[in-house]
Amino acid sequence: MDQTSVGTITFDVGQEKAERLDNIMKTVQEALIEKGYNPVNQIVGYVMSGDPTYITSFNNARGLIQKLERDELLEELVKRYLNSL
Repeated sequence: MDQTSVGTITFDVGQEKAERLDNIMKTVQEALIEKGYNPVNQIVGYVMSGDPTYITSFNNARGLIQKLERDELLEELVKRYLNSL
């Protein structure tokens, strides 16, 4: 009987979460630009106020960004900024 070893599959939840955030933010940015908005101003307005109307509904950008918790989004943005210093 031939035995083959089965390797352990590792799953990095943090990496998956970061990729999901990246994909959502890229879609939101592209939708805002396409509709003529400044993405930085609109996203900051959304994060600070919680008002989803800062984000266009074009290409489901508003629905996508609302899938992210605002505090988690802000935490990730600050973490990435500080890591880039």
